[in-house]
Amino acid sequence: MKSLDRQFTVSIFTENTIGMLNRITIIFTRRHLNIDSITASETEVKNVHRYTIVLRTNREQIDKVVGQIDKLIDVLKAFVHEDNEVVHQEIALYKIKTTELKSNNVEQVVRENSAKVLTVDPDFIVIEKTGHKEDTQVLFEKLKPFGILEFARSGRVAVTKPMKELSTYLKELEIN
Repeated sequence: MKSLDRQFTVSIFTENTIGMLNRITIIFTRRHLNIDSITASETEVKNVHRYTIVLRTNREQIDKVVGQIDKLIDVLKAFVHEDNEVVHQEIALYKIKTTELKSNNVEQVVRENSAKVLTVDPDFIVIEKTGHKEDTQVLFEKLKPFGILEFARSGRVAVTKPMKELSTYLKELEIN
């Protein structure tokens, strides 16, 4: 990794078409860029979907990639953001044995880390933590001694700080 590499969040707004994700990820693959996380969801605009992709690279490379993505059919608009330009969170789920719940230490760790117990089953409990990747990783390390049976973390979900509403961009596209 080059010293100029830093983390970027790419937001891609598309029509919901079959193979869209594949067409987008091929662009990263061809440039030998590794995606750290990816999420896909509907947006506030009907029939428009958002892909949020996080990766580490340099500014010149990410600008080229986003420009190439922007030219794809069915891509309405693609943006690149640095961390200070987005508000972002991830969700993590931790599954540990129910027997560990009897330990006050688990409850204390959950409270101290602003996490919550989602479900209690006779064999296991599921704990939820939202935050930045670093926050969910800290809780993972603290729960490790209790025996983590399963762990899952989502990709980044992000909204931008300074940006026009998506509907404004879509109207501008219709005019051009």
